[in-house]
Amino acid sequence: MPELPEAETIARGLAGVLPGRVIRGVTVLREDVVSGPPLQFGAELRGKRFSEVGRRGKNVVLVLEDATRVVVNLGMTGRLVPGPGPGAPPASTHPAVLFHLEGGGCVAYDDVRRFGRLRRLSRAEWTRWSRRLGPEPLSRSFTGRRMRAILSASRSPVRSLLLDQHRIAGTGNIYAVEALWFARIHPRTPANEIGDVGAARLHRALRRVLRAAVSAGGTTLRNYRAPDGTEGLFRRRLHAYGREGRPCLRCRTRIERIVFGGRSAFLCPRCQPC
Repeated sequence: MPELPEAETIARGLAGVLPGRVIRGVTVLREDVVSGPPLQFGAELRGKRFSEVGRRGKNVVLVLEDATRVVVNLGMTGRLVPGPGPGAPPASTHPAVLFHLEGGGCVAYDDVRRFGRLRRLSRAEWTRWSRRLGPEPLSRSFTGRRMRAILSASRSPVRSLLLDQHRIAGTGNIYAVEALWFARIHPRTPANEIGDVGAARLHRALRRVLRAAVSAGGTTLRNYRAPDGTEGLFRRRLHAYGREGRPCLRCRTRIERIVFGGRSAFLCPRCQPC
């Protein structure tokens, strides 16, 4: 599932394509990926100009000139693919929504499994929606002290807390597992038992991992691609995620896989004792 680095990579790629362009029309090919009536979704966007492209948590945010937003949750296999022609770009193999642009060109929301969702939000709706998400882990306001406060308020396993978008926005399983490896914290550790030193290590590790993943264009394991079709290269730099049975890059102990909360976690039993 695309996480913060993948959404950030897509947003940056579209930031050089969409701002200033006007939506000539919208074609909804798969109604289940759009919130609300599809005809209304298209009618409310027709004639609007894109002003910027951003991100909130795992979501790509298309900002329009009237301050409304199209929030694109990528689900498991969603992506945004720009193309020069009037129809779906050739790289879009499973187009679900097409944004036709004045002067030519089209941006397709492509989604193999169609677990993603597009929703149009007014300024007020956007404010309420955004406030329900946790802080952005790469923002200046996300300090070590704030991380400690979030951890100390929960008895949940720390990996589960990191995946909770209402506590910290944007982190998914890949980067939670990686950050915990760097911080030498077992994924099942109750968050409120980590302590000040552990919280500081985890804060540094999470920001380090996310920044490195953004620089690498995200992580491609299967379907994810940037808008220009390139794969995310961070998979070459994974230290724990998906490395079950392989030697830890720190101590050479074999990486183990455990399952809890319905998700796999990977850890070094020596570096991350329970």
